[in-house]
Amino acid sequence: QVQLVESGGGLVQAGGSLRLSCAASGRTFSTYVMGWFRQAPGKEREFVARITWSGGSTNYADSVKGRFTISRDNAKNTVYLQMSSLKPEDTAVYYCAAGNQYDYHAWGQGTQVTVSS
Repeated sequence: QVQLVESGGGLVQAGGSLRLSCAASGRTFSTYVMGWFRQAPGKEREFVARITWSGGSTNYADSVKGRFTISRDNAKNTVYLQMSSLKPEDTAVYYCAAGNQYDYHAWGQGTQVTVSS
């Protein structure tokens, strides 16, 4: 199993920036893609961004395109989510996930991001 630990969440004003980190450990050899998801109170979990571990191909939800950037540091087994121009609607618990070519199989415990207006 892959273990994932998120960090970097916090409180920020609208228009500000935060960078989330996701450190992976354990059985990482089967990891093909790393993704970020978020869940706001009273809402379902939604996809935010993903990146392939080897090639670095990225995809983003329409709601965050142009504002968020996902990246990875292979040497550190770490994935990042740089969030800029934050909006109150970005407030959520952000989860890091690891998956193979078919689905996500490991999840972190989440880190809270709160954007004040």
